[in-house]
Amino acid sequence: MTAIDGEARFTALPDEQTLTATVAALEGHGFGVEVVDDFESARQSVLKRIPHGSPVMTNTSATLQESGIEAAINDPDGPYVSARNKMMTLDFRTQQQEMKAIAGQAEYALGSVHAITADGSVVIASATGSQLAAYVWDAPNVILVAGTQKLVPSLEAARERIVEHSLKLEDVRAQAAYGQHSYIGKLLEIRQEQPGRIRLVLIRRNVGF
Repeated sequence: MTAIDGEARFTALPDEQTLTATVAALEGHGFGVEVVDDFESARQSVLKRIPHGSPVMTNTSATLQESGIEAAINDPDGPYVSARNKMMTLDFRTQQQEMKAIAGQAEYALGSVHAITADGSVVIASATGSQLAAYVWDAPNVILVAGTQKLVPSLEAARERIVEHSLKLEDVRAQAAYGQHSYIGKLLEIRQEQPGRIRLVLIRRNVGF
């Protein structure tokens, strides 16, 4: 087994030709796309698109954490209305419906993806599916941030990446954070979007799961 056939195929950055072709395919499916070189550029790209005072939901994402976007949005003294901060004041056991309403009413939903196919689809896995409704329909504006190592040749390769790579890393995180294993409960593939609603910020770095 060569390196590219092993774990490296899930973490290697694409060449410029592959990246350019994938961006063109995504744009052809209605996604807005910006490619940046580093975390600072990614953070600025996201924040400049969100008017101050806007309600924003940051969905759980290693990429949002590593890039500093999550901290910038959820800063209690910052210029944004953090839906996550509001949710965290409620009791999950008794106020789950209120928490869902807060998340679903945010004007901006932020998160990441687990794979991006060469023909211009994005694929997102979730245990509970808590973030998927916003991506599919609820949020009028969606911004998804991802490292370019998540580019894959096909939908089959996307599923392999999620099962063989992303889930393993998320399982470690979930055990540390919640004391329980993770799992793939729902799998979302977005193939086409109305122009202007979903924007992808792609970072030329190996970041996130």
